[in-house]
Amino acid sequence: MGLPKLLSIYIIENSGMRLMIDAGEAIKARTIMKKLKDFGLYPIHKIIITHSHWEHVQALSKLTKSMKDLDVEILASENALENLKHPEKMIEGFEGINLYPFEGEVTPLKEGDIIDLNGLELEIKNFFGHTMDSIAIFDKANRNIFAGDAISMRLDQDAFYIPLMPPDFDEEELLTTFNKLRDMKNELNSISIGHFGVWKDNHFEQILDEMEDLYFKVKNLLIEWYNENPSIDYITNKYCNTLIPNSKFWNERVFAFIIQNMINGLKLSGFIKGETLSI
Repeated sequence: MGLPKLLSIYIIENSGMRLMIDAGEAIKARTIMKKLKDFGLYPIHKIIITHSHWEHVQALSKLTKSMKDLDVEILASENALENLKHPEKMIEGFEGINLYPFEGEVTPLKEGDIIDLNGLELEIKNFFGHTMDSIAIFDKANRNIFAGDAISMRLDQDAFYIPLMPPDFDEEELLTTFNKLRDMKNELNSISIGHFGVWKDNHFEQILDEMEDLYFKVKNLLIEWYNENPSIDYITNKYCNTLIPNSKFWNERVFAFIIQNMINGLKLSGFIKGETLSI
């Protein structure tokens, strides 16, 4: 989509070794490479994928081709390996999205694995629910966790949406992930989320405190509004005016895409009946 302030790509650097979290969209690959070099963050030694939704992985093939002079290690959940090779499995509800299979070697990750970044240990947590290949990267030394899309999407202080996305969503696993993160609260000072940015202090506390309540509030309202009128324009108008009325950047024009994704997630999960809509 190329929208600003939508997706965070993080770089962790320790003693000259750099790990990049997520790859972004294919359309942004050239911009990402330029930014890495402009900011003095090139070369990249490892790329880890938080989950296999298209906007997090689409640029992976283009980026690795651009980095062909490097020996870049690609890492992802063991559950993501087939999705990276066969991305058509992950675009149900996202029809119209271009496919970019990744045919390169991928290091599979599971719960408890440690990535050693020249002495900085990063622990892998399975944060399933949003997808069944979602992982988080726990930086114990810096009391931060990189959670991808597993918990919340908070685009600014006044705009948010929930991890209810097609096609691999599992509500029971999502609630387990909420509890897992809350149990880590005393080990954390911040949470870094894919959409969008690093949240700390009171904002970090807010995300942890509201996870379940916000999820069920948004889910139930989307179902209610869909049953009133299945038009995406109608639901988007209700969402923006009811839930995010104070956001200065995120409005009905740009939020309709997100609403459509969440409605498709509800349909594919069986919470509402109806055909999925093409994006």
